[in-house]
Amino acid sequence: MNTKRIAVTGATGNIGTSVVSALAEDSRVGSILGVARRKPRWTCPKLQMVTADIAEDPLEGLFDGCDAVIHLAWLLQPTHNPAVTWRTNVLGGKRVFEAAAGAGVPALVYGSSVGAYSPGIDDLPVTENWSTDGWPGAAYTREKAYMERLLDIFAAEHPKLRVARLRPGFVFKRESASSQRRLFAGPLLPNALLRPGLIPFVPNLPGVRAQVVHSFDVARAYVAVTLSEAEGAFNVATEPPVTSEMIAELLRARRFGLPTKAARTALAAAWRLHAVPASPGLFDALCRLPVMDTTRIREELGWQPGYTAMETMRELFDGLRDGAGFATPPLRPRVPGGRLGELRTGVGQRS
Repeated sequence: MNTKRIAVTGATGNIGTSVVSALAEDSRVGSILGVARRKPRWTCPKLQMVTADIAEDPLEGLFDGCDAVIHLAWLLQPTHNPAVTWRTNVLGGKRVFEAAAGAGVPALVYGSSVGAYSPGIDDLPVTENWSTDGWPGAAYTREKAYMERLLDIFAAEHPKLRVARLRPGFVFKRESASSQRRLFAGPLLPNALLRPGLIPFVPNLPGVRAQVVHSFDVARAYVAVTLSEAEGAFNVATEPPVTSEMIAELLRARRFGLPTKAARTALAAAWRLHAVPASPGLFDALCRLPVMDTTRIREELGWQPGYTAMETMRELFDGLRDGAGFATPPLRPRVPGGRLGELRTGVGQRS
């Protein structure tokens, strides 16, 4: 059997580690080239890891002989210095696209996001044809939207190269829990606080809900798209969307009404004080995310999630409570110096 060689940028992250593992289990894949800025202790069958900064290191030679490039490399932080994320996410992403074309790679699969979408209308599910102008107030959503435009241009300029993109909801797994805490909640969130029954109340923010998908499930979606002839965009998420009601059930807590404006004001103050890494712009984007329709990937590729939204969130909360992580630099359970080290390096100031 003629097996494939697949390159994966961002191979050591939350989605990347799951994608690499799923590719390694597929008999159609003969070898995997993992690309990351920092070399991990983790490895798996078929994987060859190389260290490279996609924003400045040569890439075309790395992709020689590859049958597909899955581009997942992305920085969420630092929110206080968006020029850093722009360098990696936009300039680096553009270099990955160009290197794939220069190396003659037949297929490019790009990791987009629900964050690329323009605000939705109530809970009306949107298909892949919904506009992708993002939300201008957050670097993450601006960059995801900008990359959609770059990919449109790239696909038009390289009609012989198969281009696909996945737009998942929030992606979680147990092994990414400590990383998620560092990216969004920061060092001041006690792990033990997430034990069911310890938090008496959770806020009920009007209209705020989000779709999630387990990292292992989104990995299967990437494998399905990469090893098929599929082109274009695919929404990937479980149902139903996560709401405060689901969070309250998981934590055995009661809900209390909190105006969205009050929650944003508190978050903005904490972010300005470097107490939390998530910016108020990200909160604004969250409040406006559409609900995605996942009919296309289910019908055309036969993808079905193995984890429900409740199971995915329960696994995340269990991982947060236990301080779970993984043996790669982005997913490590503890950074040098622990939480004091996080504070010393500036919450939301450095990647």
